[in-house]
Amino acid sequence: MSNAIFTPPIALNEPVKSYAPGNHETKELKKALKDSIAEQRDIPMYIGGKEVRNGKKLEIRPPHEKNKVIGHFYKGGKEDVAHAIDAAMKAKHDWARLPWEQRASIFLKAADLLTGPYRQKLNSATMICQSKNPFQAEIDSACELIDFFRFNVQYATEIYRQQPESLPGMWNRLEYRPLEGFVFALTPFNFTSIAGNLPSSAAIMGNTVVWKPSEKQIYSAQVIMEIFQAAGLPDGVINLIYPSGQDCADVCFSHRDFGGIHFTGSTAVFQDIWGEIGSNIHKYKSYPRIVGETGGKDFVVAHESADFEAVATALARGAFEYQGQKCSAASRAYIPSNIWPKVKDKLVEDVKSFKMGHVEDFSNFINAVIDEKSFDKLAGYIDNAKKDPDSEIIVGGKYDKSEGYFIEPTVIVTKNPLYVTMCEELFGPVLTIYVYEPGKWEEMLDIVDQTSPYALTGAIFSQDRYSILQATEKLVHAAGNFYINDKPTGAVVGQQPFGGARGSGTNDKAGSAWNLIRWASPRAIKETFNPPKDYRYPFLG
Repeated sequence: MSNAIFTPPIALNEPVKSYAPGNHETKELKKALKDSIAEQRDIPMYIGGKEVRNGKKLEIRPPHEKNKVIGHFYKGGKEDVAHAIDAAMKAKHDWARLPWEQRASIFLKAADLLTGPYRQKLNSATMICQSKNPFQAEIDSACELIDFFRFNVQYATEIYRQQPESLPGMWNRLEYRPLEGFVFALTPFNFTSIAGNLPSSAAIMGNTVVWKPSEKQIYSAQVIMEIFQAAGLPDGVINLIYPSGQDCADVCFSHRDFGGIHFTGSTAVFQDIWGEIGSNIHKYKSYPRIVGETGGKDFVVAHESADFEAVATALARGAFEYQGQKCSAASRAYIPSNIWPKVKDKLVEDVKSFKMGHVEDFSNFINAVIDEKSFDKLAGYIDNAKKDPDSEIIVGGKYDKSEGYFIEPTVIVTKNPLYVTMCEELFGPVLTIYVYEPGKWEEMLDIVDQTSPYALTGAIFSQDRYSILQATEKLVHAAGNFYINDKPTGAVVGQQPFGGARGSGTNDKAGSAWNLIRWASPRAIKETFNPPKDYRYPFLG
C-alpha cells in the first residue's frame, strides 16, 4: 500500500445539460430511453466479478407505467450474501495494498465514462425505473455521480497528505489503512448518485464492499456496475446483490469480518441496524463504522421582509421536484401573514401549471411516486386533510393509480403548527404551510426547531440581516444543510457537503473528506534513526 502523493486532475463540477427541445443531448436521451425500454434487461447479481442468477426472477415495472414490464432481476438469499462477503474478503488483500493512485484512477475513469458513453444510458435507466424527468435524472445520475467520483479522489488526496510533525532523529508518519473487514453499502431508491457513491467512496479508501441497492433502483444500479467494470474495477471489490434487507442484516451483522455500514434510508431502519450491530458488538474483530443519512422534515421559514416571489418559487421547486421524494424536500413552511396572500397566489398558479405524466414526455414536470405503498400512504394523509377542520387544501389533492402512481402536488394550509403533516415525514409531493403573525418571528423559530426529531435541511428567507443572524443562531442544530434565501434542496458535491444530525443521521457529510475519513483506519508509525542505548535520564545524576 503506497502513501506516495500524486496530484490528481483538478475536480470541477460537471456541467448540467439543459435538455431543451431540439438540443442534441435531448435527441440522444430520447433515443436512449427508447432503447432501454425495448431492451427487456435481464439483471444478474455480481459476486466476485461473476454474473449470478440465483433465486426468484422478479419483474421490473416503471412507477408511471405499472402495467408494463421492462426487465427482470434475481432475488437472492442468504447464501448470496455469504458468497458476496467471501468475494469481498478474498479481493481485500490485493485491493488494499494497491497504491492509492491506482485505485483513484479507476474512479476517475468511471467519471469520464459516465461523462461520455454511459451518460444517457444511466440517465434513461434512472428516468424509467425511478420516474424522474430529464433534468432530475441529469443532476442526479450524471452530474452528481460524476462529481462524487472526481471529488472523492481529491478528498482522498487531501487526507493522505495529512502527516504528523517529526523532530530531529525521527520520522513520524500516518498510514491510512482501510477498515479491517468488509463494508456493507445499503442504498436508497431516490438517488442513483447516492447508490453509486456509498460503495465507491469506501472502495476508494481501499475497502471491499457488499452492496445492496433498493429493489426500486436495481435497473440503474446494474448500469453503475457496468461502468465500474468498464473502468477496470477488479473482481470482488464491489459485489452487487439483491436479497431482502433482513437476509442481508442476518448475515452481515453477525459476521466476524463486518467492518462498517454506509447507509441512506429511513430513520427507523437505521435505528434498528444500529441496535442490531450493538447487540452483536462482541462478535466483531473491530468496532464497526456506522455512517448513515436518514430522514428529514425539512422546513422553509420566511421573515416578514422576505421576497414573496423567491419564497413561492422555493416552495414550488423545493417541495415538488422529483415528487417531493428527496430527503431534503421542503415539506413544512412558515409564512408571515403580511406576504402570505402574494405567496399563496403565485404558489397556487405555479402548481396548477405543472404537467404530470410519463417520463418520455419531456414537458412533464411531475412524474409518479415510487410504488403503491408510498402512493397509499400519501393518499391517506391527503384524505385526512380534506376532512380535518384544522386544514385546507388550497391546490392539488387528487390522486390516481390506475396507470401509474400519480399524486397531484398538494398544498395544505393548517391552523395548527403541530398538525400531523407539519411533524411527520411523508416523502412525497405534499407541502403543509402554517401562516403566522409577523411579530411572532422568534416564537416561530422555536417552533421550527422543536417540531421535528429530524435535522437534515432547512431554509430561511429574509432581507433583514438581523433576523437572518437570529434564525441562524436559533436554528443552529435544526439542519445540517442550512440555506439563506434559497430552497432546501439541490446540494452540490464540493459546494454543500450533505448530511444532517438528530434523527437525520450521523452527519458524516457525503461529498467531503469528512465522509471518506470514516473509511480509513490510520496507523501512526514512528521511526527512530539513532535509538537510545541506556535507560538512564539526566535527572538521575
